[in-house]
Amino acid sequence: MAISTRSFTVNGKTYTPPARPVVVICLDGSADEYLDITLAHDRMPNLKQMTLAGYRGMVRGALPSFTNVNNSSIVTGVTPAVHGICGNFFFDTDKQEEVMMNSAAYLRSETILAAAANAGRKVAVVTAKEKLRDILSHKMTGIAFSAEKANQAQEATHGIGNVESVLGLPTPAIYSADASLFVLRAGVALIEKGMADFLYLSLTDYMQHTYAPEDGPSLAFYEAIDHELGRLLAAGAVIGATADHGMNAKQKADGTPNVLYIETMLTEKFGDGFRVICPITDPYVKHHGALGSYVAVHVPENVSEGDVAAWLQAQPGITEVHNRDMAVHLLEQPADRIADLVVLSARDVVVGRTPAHHDLTALDSGLRSHGGRYEEMVPLLISHPLTPAYRSKAGGDPRNFDVFDFTVNGTTLN
Repeated sequence: MAISTRSFTVNGKTYTPPARPVVVICLDGSADEYLDITLAHDRMPNLKQMTLAGYRGMVRGALPSFTNVNNSSIVTGVTPAVHGICGNFFFDTDKQEEVMMNSAAYLRSETILAAAANAGRKVAVVTAKEKLRDILSHKMTGIAFSAEKANQAQEATHGIGNVESVLGLPTPAIYSADASLFVLRAGVALIEKGMADFLYLSLTDYMQHTYAPEDGPSLAFYEAIDHELGRLLAAGAVIGATADHGMNAKQKADGTPNVLYIETMLTEKFGDGFRVICPITDPYVKHHGALGSYVAVHVPENVSEGDVAAWLQAQPGITEVHNRDMAVHLLEQPADRIADLVVLSARDVVVGRTPAHHDLTALDSGLRSHGGRYEEMVPLLISHPLTPAYRSKAGGDPRNFDVFDFTVNGTTLN
């Protein structure tokens, strides 16, 4: 059956897909150093060929540089201020409780995936983490399942059942390289079986949280990714890839986590009543212990917000402190879902709540994390040559959430 090339418009942008499979990949946690070092070891020949034939550059992600925020931006093509997802975790003022922001009920924008399906494309979402599936498949007709719970997918709710037997892939452990490789292999299988021709494949950053770019397991992991890129190219796909965030070591010279416990610090300085939210918080405690480089601070009414901001900004390891208005203006945040202040930390520093709120015993190795300004810049990879217009656009200030635009509209295949 012919692949639909019907145009569709979502969130103010029109997409005109080519008559071949389209695959957009979120290489979760892939700071550019991971690609550079593996390429330098000559272990990513397919990526090398992609960059020679197509495009490789750097783009800004959305802040905070967390998974849910940036995946939501990628599949909608807009900023957090528009789609409403401002973290993995936040304080819901309507409910007056701290909650995971992993439900599509929090999403305020339509998705490119749902619009593509409505235009006749066979759409599939495969994500490593189950926490993303509901948001990514919002109002979408098609296939959507996670590697984490692949063996629980049902035709009625996921668009596919018996995943392991249909795709010939066993459900992987979430804390493994296989969790990400499963996603890519599933994408290949769905294309080869004619079950999908417009795919979003979102990996997990367990390996980047655990290993530095030069570590042996990291090199082997990216070599395995490259193998699957080759299979996708062989299946005729046009590929766009980016990352939701980068990754940095957040440790002191002795290897211990370099943490500022913001709620503890504020309580000691100004008294009780502060609520610090760590938007990186999610179920995957082995990744980061709920410690990242961005927190939100709810200031008690009897304390001067300006005094708190000035004091925090003066603390070593704190690089930015913004009030609500500046967070909306500068960081593109939804005004009604953030706190009084947001705090960002240095490249090698994470900010947390109190020691009691963070279990660091679950970490598999030293602390590597993300969330702040120093994990904002990520790669953009396109497998085929860009048109002159999009090559010019690439020289400006493209964002990671322009990846569908570049992949669908920007190549000479159109």
